[in-house]
Amino acid sequence: MDFEGEHQGKVALVLGGSRGIGAAIVERLAMDGAKAAFTYFASPDQAQALTVRLGGQSCEVFAIQADSGDAAQVEAAIDETLARFGRLDILVASTGVLHRGPIEQISLEEFDRVMAVNVRGAFAAVRHAAPLMTEGGRIVTIGSNIVARVGFTGATLYTMAKAAVAALVKGAALDLASRGITVNNIQPGPTTTDMTSAHVEMILPLIPLGRMGRPTEVAGLVSYLARDEAGFITGASLTIDGGVSV
Repeated sequence: MDFEGEHQGKVALVLGGSRGIGAAIVERLAMDGAKAAFTYFASPDQAQALTVRLGGQSCEVFAIQADSGDAAQVEAAIDETLARFGRLDILVASTGVLHRGPIEQISLEEFDRVMAVNVRGAFAAVRHAAPLMTEGGRIVTIGSNIVARVGFTGATLYTMAKAAVAALVKGAALDLASRGITVNNIQPGPTTTDMTSAHVEMILPLIPLGRMGRPTEVAGLVSYLARDEAGFITGASLTIDGGVSV
C-alpha cells in the first residue's frame, strides 16, 4: 500500500530534528505530506541544510533553535509551531543526551543535564502540547532498547533516563486516551548515526541481523504510529534493534 501523502494537512513538531534519527523523522513526515517544524540546539548548519533540501522538494519545513533541557524553550517551540501553522497533530520527542561512565564517577551536574534533556524535556513537551493538540493527535517519544537489555557497563544514567521516558508514555497514554490522542515510545537499538560511526566494529557482532539499523527505519515506524490506522496502539514501547534485546 502506498502511504505517500498520508499526513497531508497535518502539522508535526520534531524536537531534536537536525541530525541522525531526528532528521530522518522530519524528512519522512514532510515527505508524507505534513508541515513540519523541528528544533535544533548546536547544529545550525545541519538544520539549515535540512530545511533547504526539503524546501527544494516542495515540503513546508522550518527550524527552531531550542535547548530541550530548558522547559521554557521547549514550550516556546510548541507555541511557535502553532503560531506558524495554526494546529499541532504530531509531536515527536527525539532529543537525547548520552553519557557513559561508572555510577561512582557520574557527577550530579552530569545527572542533572541528562535528566533535563532526556526526561524533563520530554515531560515538558507532552505536558504543554497535550491541551493544544487536535483530537486524535499522536505523540511519539524516542527511547532506547537499552531499557530492554543494557548489555554493557557504564550505562546506568542513560538507562535510567530512557526507562523514565517509557514510564512517562504509559501514564500519558491513559491521561490522553479520552481525546483519542495516542502516546507511544520507540526504542531503537544500534543505528547508523554520527554518534555510532566510531563503534560499528564493536557493535556489529551483537546484532543478530548482522547490520546496523537505518534512521529511515525508525522514521518509518514513527510515520506509521502517526497514522490513522495506528489509532489503537497507545502506551506501547516498540523496540527496533535487529534482535539485540531478544
